[in-house]
Amino acid sequence: MKAARVLQYGPPSVIASDDVPRPEPGAGQLLVRVKAAGVGEWDALTREGKIQLQPLPLILGAELSGIVEAIGAEVSGFQVGDEVYGATNEQFTGAYAEYAVPFAGRMGQKPKRLNFVEAASAPVVAVTAWQMLFDYARVTRGQTALIVGAAGNVGAYAVQLASQAGLHVIASARAANRQHLTELGAERVVDSETELSEDSLTGVDVVLDTVGGETQPRSLRVLKRGGILVSVVSPVPEALPERYGVRAAYFIVDITTARLDKISELFDAGKLVTAVGTVLPLEEASVAHEMLGGAPHKRGKIVLRVG
Repeated sequence: MKAARVLQYGPPSVIASDDVPRPEPGAGQLLVRVKAAGVGEWDALTREGKIQLQPLPLILGAELSGIVEAIGAEVSGFQVGDEVYGATNEQFTGAYAEYAVPFAGRMGQKPKRLNFVEAASAPVVAVTAWQMLFDYARVTRGQTALIVGAAGNVGAYAVQLASQAGLHVIASARAANRQHLTELGAERVVDSETELSEDSLTGVDVVLDTVGGETQPRSLRVLKRGGILVSVVSPVPEALPERYGVRAAYFIVDITTARLDKISELFDAGKLVTAVGTVLPLEEASVAHEMLGGAPHKRGKIVLRVG
Protein backbone atom coordinates (compact mmCIF):
# COMPACT_ATOMS: atom_id res chain seq x y z
CA MET A 1 0.00 0.00 0.00
CA LYS A 2 1.02 3.64 -0.40
CA ALA A 3 1.86 5.63 2.70
CA ALA A 4 3.32 9.06 3.43
CA ARG A 5 6.01 8.59 6.05
CA VAL A 6 9.20 10.08 7.41
CA LEU A 7 12.53 8.29 7.63
CA GLN A 8 14.16 11.22 9.40
CA TYR A 9 12.94 14.35 11.14
CA GLY A 10 13.00 17.62 9.27
CA PRO A 11 11.12 19.98 6.91
CA PRO A 12 8.19 18.95 4.70
CA SER A 13 10.62 17.61 2.09
CA VAL A 14 11.46 14.63 4.35
CA ILE A 15 7.98 13.18 3.75
CA ALA A 16 8.26 10.28 1.32
CA SER A 17 5.53 8.41 -0.56
CA ASP A 18 6.50 4.78 0.00
CA ASP A 19 5.15 1.31 -0.63
CA VAL A 20 4.78 -0.51 2.67
CA PRO A 21 3.02 -3.72 3.77
CA ARG A 22 -0.65 -3.46 4.62
CA PRO A 23 -1.10 -3.63 8.39
CA GLU A 24 -3.19 -6.21 10.24
CA PRO A 25 -5.48 -5.17 13.09
CA GLY A 26 -4.36 -6.18 16.54
CA ALA A 27 -6.46 -6.50 19.67
CA GLY A 28 -8.74 -3.49 20.02
CA GLN A 29 -8.03 -2.24 16.50
CA LEU A 30 -9.90 -1.87 13.22
CA LEU A 31 -8.43 -2.24 9.76
CA VAL A 32 -9.75 0.77 7.86
CA ARG A 33 -9.44 1.42 4.13
CA VAL A 34 -8.65 5.11 4.37
CA LYS A 35 -10.60 7.46 2.14
CA ALA A 36 -9.27 10.74 3.54
CA ALA A 37 -6.88 11.98 6.22
CA GLY A 38 -6.94 15.32 8.03
CA VAL A 39 -3.76 17.38 8.26
CA GLY A 40 -3.00 19.21 11.51
CA GLU A 41 -0.31 21.07 13.41
CA TRP A 42 0.40 17.95 15.47
CA ASP A 43 1.48 16.20 12.26
CA ALA A 44 4.07 18.92 11.67
CA LEU A 45 5.36 18.60 15.24
CA THR A 46 5.76 14.86 14.73
CA ARG A 47 7.55 15.38 11.41
CA GLU A 48 9.92 17.89 13.00
CA GLY A 49 10.79 15.54 15.85
CA LYS A 50 9.25 17.78 18.49
CA ILE A 51 6.96 14.90 19.46
CA GLN A 52 8.91 11.64 19.59
CA LEU A 53 6.57 8.91 20.76
CA GLN A 54 7.63 6.06 18.50
CA PRO A 55 10.74 5.14 16.51
CA LEU A 56 11.36 6.06 12.89
CA PRO A 57 10.32 5.40 10.22
CA LEU A 58 6.72 6.35 10.94
CA ILE A 59 3.58 7.07 8.97
CA LEU A 60 2.21 10.51 9.73
CA GLY A 61 -1.39 11.42 10.45
CA ALA A 62 -3.96 11.17 13.23
CA GLU A 63 -7.35 11.95 11.66
CA LEU A 64 -9.00 9.69 9.12
CA SER A 65 -12.23 8.55 7.59
CA GLY A 66 -12.81 5.34 5.69
CA ILE A 67 -14.43 1.92 5.57
CA VAL A 68 -13.90 -0.94 8.01
CA GLU A 69 -12.22 -3.87 6.21
CA ALA A 70 -11.47 -6.14 9.19
CA ILE A 71 -11.90 -6.18 12.95
CA GLY A 72 -9.34 -7.16 15.56
CA ALA A 73 -9.99 -9.15 18.73
CA GLU A 74 -11.78 -7.56 21.67
CA VAL A 75 -13.68 -5.07 19.49
CA SER A 76 -17.43 -4.49 19.65
CA GLY A 77 -19.75 -1.93 18.15
CA PHE A 78 -18.33 -2.07 14.61
CA GLN A 79 -18.94 -4.24 11.56
CA VAL A 80 -17.07 -4.80 8.32
CA GLY A 81 -18.35 -2.23 5.84
CA ASP A 82 -19.03 0.48 8.41
CA GLU A 83 -18.16 4.01 7.32
CA VAL A 84 -16.14 5.45 10.18
CA TYR A 85 -14.08 8.45 11.26
CA GLY A 86 -11.84 9.33 14.15
CA ALA A 87 -8.23 9.24 15.31
CA THR A 88 -5.59 6.55 15.10
CA ASN A 89 -3.80 6.15 18.43
CA GLU A 90 -2.14 7.99 21.33
CA GLN A 91 0.87 8.74 19.11
CA PHE A 92 -1.34 10.45 16.50
CA THR A 93 0.33 8.51 13.67
CA GLY A 94 -0.59 6.11 10.88
CA ALA A 95 -3.42 7.88 9.00
CA TYR A 96 -1.56 9.06 5.88
CA ALA A 97 -1.91 5.68 4.18
CA GLU A 98 -4.23 3.57 2.07
CA TYR A 99 -4.92 1.38 5.11
CA ALA A 100 -4.67 2.17 8.83
CA VAL A 101 -5.25 0.30 12.08
CA PRO A 102 -6.81 2.82 14.48
CA PHE A 103 -7.95 1.75 17.92
CA ALA A 104 -11.69 1.16 17.91
CA GLY A 105 -12.13 3.26 21.03
CA ARG A 106 -10.96 6.29 19.07
CA MET A 107 -13.35 5.75 16.15
CA GLY A 108 -17.02 6.47 15.57
CA GLN A 109 -19.64 6.03 12.88
CA LYS A 110 -19.13 8.66 10.17
CA PRO A 111 -21.81 11.35 10.10
CA LYS A 112 -24.24 10.44 7.33
CA ARG A 113 -24.46 14.02 6.10
CA LEU A 114 -20.70 14.29 5.55
CA ASN A 115 -18.61 12.86 2.73
CA PHE A 116 -15.28 11.23 3.59
CA VAL A 117 -13.21 14.37 3.05
CA GLU A 118 -15.49 16.42 5.29
CA ALA A 119 -15.50 13.70 7.93
CA ALA A 120 -11.70 13.44 7.98
CA SER A 121 -11.49 17.18 8.65
CA ALA A 122 -13.43 17.02 11.89
CA PRO A 123 -12.42 14.49 14.57
CA VAL A 124 -9.56 16.14 16.44
CA VAL A 125 -10.66 19.75 16.09
CA ALA A 126 -14.37 19.20 16.79
CA VAL A 127 -13.71 17.01 19.83
CA THR A 128 -11.14 19.53 21.08
CA ALA A 129 -13.74 22.30 20.97
CA TRP A 130 -16.28 20.04 22.69
CA GLN A 131 -13.89 19.20 25.52
CA MET A 132 -12.86 22.82 26.00
CA LEU A 133 -16.45 23.89 26.53
CA PHE A 134 -18.10 20.99 28.30
CA ASP A 135 -15.39 18.89 29.97
CA TYR A 136 -13.14 21.69 31.22
CA ALA A 137 -15.00 25.04 31.22
CA ARG A 138 -18.27 23.27 32.13
CA VAL A 139 -20.25 26.08 30.55
CA THR A 140 -23.87 26.86 31.36
CA ARG A 141 -26.53 28.69 29.37
CA GLY A 142 -26.33 32.46 29.62
CA GLN A 143 -22.60 32.68 30.25
CA THR A 144 -20.30 34.82 28.10
CA ALA A 145 -17.42 33.12 26.31
CA LEU A 146 -14.49 34.73 24.51
CA ILE A 147 -13.02 32.44 21.86
CA VAL A 148 -9.47 33.44 20.95
CA GLY A 149 -8.48 32.33 17.46
CA ALA A 150 -12.13 31.85 16.56
CA ALA A 151 -11.52 31.60 12.81
CA GLY A 152 -9.18 28.63 13.21
CA ASN A 153 -10.26 25.02 12.87
CA VAL A 154 -10.86 24.48 16.59
CA GLY A 155 -12.20 27.98 17.13
CA ALA A 156 -14.87 27.70 14.44
CA TYR A 157 -16.32 24.59 16.09
CA ALA A 158 -16.13 26.26 19.49
CA VAL A 159 -18.16 29.20 18.19
CA GLN A 160 -20.86 26.87 16.87
CA LEU A 161 -21.00 24.67 19.96
CA ALA A 162 -20.99 27.61 22.37
CA SER A 163 -23.75 29.41 20.50
CA GLN A 164 -25.94 26.32 20.46
CA ALA A 165 -25.35 25.83 24.18
CA GLY A 166 -26.93 29.21 24.80
CA LEU A 167 -23.76 31.19 25.49
CA HIS A 168 -23.10 34.78 24.47
CA VAL A 169 -20.19 34.27 22.09
CA ILE A 170 -17.45 36.83 21.52
CA ALA A 171 -15.04 35.82 18.78
CA SER A 172 -11.49 37.17 18.55
CA ALA A 173 -10.17 36.97 14.98
CA ARG A 174 -9.09 39.09 12.04
CA ALA A 175 -11.70 41.50 10.76
CA ALA A 176 -11.89 39.68 7.42
CA ASN A 177 -13.54 36.75 9.24
CA ARG A 178 -16.31 38.85 10.83
CA GLN A 179 -19.15 37.76 8.56
CA HIS A 180 -18.10 34.10 8.65
CA LEU A 181 -18.01 34.03 12.45
CA THR A 182 -21.29 35.90 12.75
CA GLU A 183 -22.90 33.26 10.56
CA LEU A 184 -21.50 30.55 12.85
CA GLY A 185 -23.13 32.16 15.88
CA ALA A 186 -20.82 34.84 17.28
CA GLU A 187 -22.71 37.81 18.74
CA ARG A 188 -19.63 40.01 18.60
CA VAL A 189 -16.32 39.81 16.73
CA VAL A 190 -13.27 41.53 18.20
CA ASP A 191 -10.55 42.38 15.66
CA SER A 192 -7.51 40.54 16.98
CA GLU A 193 -5.15 42.84 15.06
CA THR A 194 -6.47 46.22 16.26
CA GLU A 195 -8.61 45.71 19.37
CA LEU A 196 -7.05 44.71 22.66
CA SER A 197 -9.50 42.34 24.31
CA GLU A 198 -8.61 43.43 27.84
CA ASP A 199 -9.36 47.04 26.92
CA SER A 200 -12.72 46.36 25.31
CA LEU A 201 -14.04 43.41 27.31
CA THR A 202 -14.80 42.72 30.95
CA GLY A 203 -16.86 40.25 32.92
CA VAL A 204 -16.27 37.26 30.67
CA ASP A 205 -17.06 33.86 32.22
CA VAL A 206 -14.95 31.67 29.94
CA VAL A 207 -11.97 32.20 27.64
CA LEU A 208 -11.09 29.47 25.14
CA ASP A 209 -7.46 29.88 24.07
CA THR A 210 -6.43 28.36 20.75
CA VAL A 211 -3.58 30.81 20.10
CA GLY A 212 -1.29 30.93 23.16
CA GLY A 213 1.75 33.20 23.30
CA GLU A 214 1.37 36.70 24.69
CA THR A 215 -2.37 36.59 23.99
CA GLN A 216 -2.87 34.04 26.75
CA PRO A 217 -1.94 36.15 29.82
CA ARG A 218 -3.75 39.15 28.31
CA SER A 219 -6.90 37.08 28.00
CA LEU A 220 -6.91 36.34 31.72
CA ARG A 221 -7.66 40.00 32.38
CA VAL A 222 -11.06 39.91 30.70
CA LEU A 223 -12.36 37.17 33.02
CA LYS A 224 -14.63 37.93 35.93
CA ARG A 225 -13.45 36.61 39.30
CA GLY A 226 -13.92 32.86 39.38
CA GLY A 227 -13.92 32.63 35.58
CA ILE A 228 -11.81 30.12 33.70
CA LEU A 229 -9.39 30.11 30.76
CA VAL A 230 -9.04 26.80 28.94
CA SER A 231 -6.06 26.36 26.61
CA VAL A 232 -5.07 23.66 24.17
CA VAL A 233 -1.82 25.46 23.31
CA SER A 234 0.20 25.66 26.53
CA PRO A 235 -0.26 25.61 30.31
CA VAL A 236 -0.82 28.93 32.06
CA PRO A 237 1.91 29.82 34.61
CA GLU A 238 0.47 28.99 38.04
CA ALA A 239 0.88 32.48 39.54
CA LEU A 240 -1.11 34.30 36.87
CA PRO A 241 -4.61 32.92 37.52
CA GLU A 242 -4.18 33.55 41.25
CA ARG A 243 -3.24 37.16 40.55
CA TYR A 244 -6.57 37.77 38.82
CA GLY A 245 -8.69 35.49 40.97
CA VAL A 246 -9.50 33.17 38.10
CA ARG A 247 -8.83 29.58 37.08
CA ALA A 248 -6.96 27.99 34.19
CA ALA A 249 -6.82 24.57 32.56
CA TYR A 250 -4.68 23.00 29.84
CA PHE A 251 -5.29 19.62 28.22
CA ILE A 252 -4.49 17.39 25.28
CA VAL A 253 -7.53 16.19 23.37
CA ASP A 254 -8.88 12.70 24.12
CA ILE A 255 -10.73 11.27 21.11
CA THR A 256 -13.31 8.66 22.15
CA THR A 257 -16.15 6.84 20.43
CA ALA A 258 -18.68 8.46 22.76
CA ARG A 259 -17.49 11.99 21.94
CA LEU A 260 -17.35 11.26 18.21
CA ASP A 261 -20.87 9.84 18.30
CA LYS A 262 -22.10 13.04 19.94
CA ILE A 263 -20.36 15.13 17.26
CA SER A 264 -21.91 12.91 14.57
CA GLU A 265 -25.38 13.53 16.01
CA LEU A 266 -24.83 17.28 15.75
CA PHE A 267 -23.62 17.03 12.15
CA ASP A 268 -26.53 14.84 11.13
CA ALA A 269 -28.98 17.21 12.83
CA GLY A 270 -27.54 20.09 10.79
CA LYS A 271 -26.25 21.84 13.92
CA LEU A 272 -22.57 21.77 12.92
CA VAL A 273 -20.91 22.62 9.63
CA THR A 274 -17.41 21.75 8.49
CA ALA A 275 -14.85 24.05 6.95
CA VAL A 276 -12.74 22.08 4.49
CA GLY A 277 -9.98 24.11 2.89
CA THR A 278 -7.42 22.75 0.44
CA VAL A 279 -7.76 19.09 -0.58
CA LEU A 280 -4.72 17.28 -1.97
CA PRO A 281 -3.92 13.70 -2.97
CA LEU A 282 -1.96 11.56 -0.51
CA GLU A 283 1.12 11.82 -2.71
CA GLU A 284 1.24 15.57 -2.02
CA ALA A 285 1.48 15.29 1.76
CA SER A 286 4.68 17.35 1.70
CA VAL A 287 2.80 20.17 -0.05
CA ALA A 288 0.13 19.99 2.64
CA HIS A 289 2.84 20.41 5.29
CA GLU A 290 4.25 23.41 3.45
CA MET A 291 0.79 24.91 3.80
CA LEU A 292 0.85 24.18 7.53
CA GLY A 293 4.07 26.15 7.60
CA GLY A 294 2.54 29.19 5.92
CA ALA A 295 2.32 28.46 2.18
CA PRO A 296 -0.92 29.82 0.64
CA HIS A 297 -4.02 27.65 0.96
CA LYS A 298 -7.78 27.99 1.31
CA ARG A 299 -9.28 28.85 4.68
CA GLY A 300 -10.29 25.74 6.55
CA LYS A 301 -8.91 22.29 7.24
CA ILE A 302 -6.30 20.80 4.90
CA VAL A 303 -7.27 17.25 3.94
CA LEU A 304 -5.51 14.49 2.00
CA ARG A 305 -7.71 12.45 -0.32
CA VAL A 306 -6.64 8.79 -0.37
CA GLY A 307 -7.24 6.37 -3.21
